[in-house]
Amino acid sequence: MKNCFAYIRVSTAKQGEQGVSLQEQRDAIARYADRNSLKIIQWYEERETAAKRGRPIFNQMLKRLKKGDADCIIIHKIDRSARNLRDWADLGELIDQGIDVFFVNESLDLHSRGGRLSADIQAVVAADYIRNLREETRKGFYGRLKQGLYPMPAPLGYLDQGQGKPKAPDPVRAPLVRKAFELYATGRYNLTSLAETLFELGLRNRKGNKLIRTGLSEMLNNPFYIGLIRLKRTGESFSGNHPPIIKTTLFHRVQAILRGRTVEVEKRHNFIFRRLLKCRLCRYSLVAERQKGHVYYRCQTTSCPVKCFREEQVDEQIAAQIIPLQFNPAEKAYVRRKLSTMKVDWVKRHEENVRSLTLNLTALENRLNRLTDAYLDQAIDRTLFEQKKTTLILEKKGLEEKLAELKNGGSTGMPAAIEEFLELAGNAYVRWKLAKEEEKRDLLQDIASNCDVDEKSVMLTLKLPFSEIAGRPVCMDGGPYRYRPRTLDALILRLSKILSTQPSLTIRSKNRQASAATFTIAA
Repeated sequence: MKNCFAYIRVSTAKQGEQGVSLQEQRDAIARYADRNSLKIIQWYEERETAAKRGRPIFNQMLKRLKKGDADCIIIHKIDRSARNLRDWADLGELIDQGIDVFFVNESLDLHSRGGRLSADIQAVVAADYIRNLREETRKGFYGRLKQGLYPMPAPLGYLDQGQGKPKAPDPVRAPLVRKAFELYATGRYNLTSLAETLFELGLRNRKGNKLIRTGLSEMLNNPFYIGLIRLKRTGESFSGNHPPIIKTTLFHRVQAILRGRTVEVEKRHNFIFRRLLKCRLCRYSLVAERQKGHVYYRCQTTSCPVKCFREEQVDEQIAAQIIPLQFNPAEKAYVRRKLSTMKVDWVKRHEENVRSLTLNLTALENRLNRLTDAYLDQAIDRTLFEQKKTTLILEKKGLEEKLAELKNGGSTGMPAAIEEFLELAGNAYVRWKLAKEEEKRDLLQDIASNCDVDEKSVMLTLKLPFSEIAGRPVCMDGGPYRYRPRTLDALILRLSKILSTQPSLTIRSKNRQASAATFTIAA
């Protein structure tokens, strides 16, 4: 009686746990061994595909057979042993060495030419079956991607809706994922501190554990959250049908920080104007220090004539330069009437803007089609095609977001935006007076691009469009009254042009409600 090894296999662990194939193979092999007086001295069970080489249990069994630990091997079918020709060649070497290989379902004499030929043909058919299956699977996979569907498990923040359906935002995790992008975009977090903060807020991974640095980095780099499907292995990109969780501008901001193009140094001392004041002469940031209960800012260049400024002095001078952002009662009344008229006339402009964005989207789709045609005609290589395709898809996503904002904003979108901005700017002085330390930093960074210091004073450079409001001509006593409406009309026109390119312009000061009643154009 010959001593034999018995080998059984299924392709996946799930088949081994839930299916009955392994038990059926075991029973068939046991019956075959009894009929042919073969003694099974060890069973080898594997749950891995045979389409590729590298099965550890199969290779271990072959090594023991070559050492002579058994006389033969029993396998249920040829395709259970190998579905790639290299593993089949290894079995052929065993047969050439005189080791018997028995297949329960195929009654073949592998020591004869005809039996060996028949087995080789069946092995080739099994390998071809795998290649065809792989090709059909790939075809179906890419077919889903071209339809805008992601045929893989949903990333964190989304839920699977079933086969053939786009992913849906998770009502619990999606807001926390959006918060993760918003927090990291501030530049005040690294991956470790962000993971701790998100864990405190309640964000967990699929297993209910805290996100690790690697998982958090993959999430922040994944364009799936802006509606773009990107295959990490090939670098290919596809436009998805799932609703985005974040905006494209926020995603690009996060990417810039991740790649080190925007870095904010971790603060050690909580000074209000740290790294915000610059010497006008040497262009170095002023250094803050606390002495006798007061905070002083001084230039770090010893030869510079800039004197020390107390924090209270800096605060007062900045507040004085914010006062011009306020409107007097006559200006408020005129702006209120002007915006009411604009809301009536804006319907036509709104329709024109929607039509223009729609045409731009159509043009982008045509460019994508031409790019695909050029790739199919082999006019460009695959690397260049994927780069251009990704750029166009991102540009398309940006236009789609603008179009959605325009439609959601209604036909009074720009007048409403101007009205809201004027309220924010007009309340800036009151907010400054009521703000806490960190809120003053946010407000100053929102409204000013530079804050220079010379020997005696602090000079604020306001950003657009705040500088337009502060620099508007004021009608002096004795001047023509008609000059003021012309000035305000020009101001509103400039604001509409600026805000059209900066639709997300806001003031981050957290005490907006405390001063909301101070200035209201729409009242």
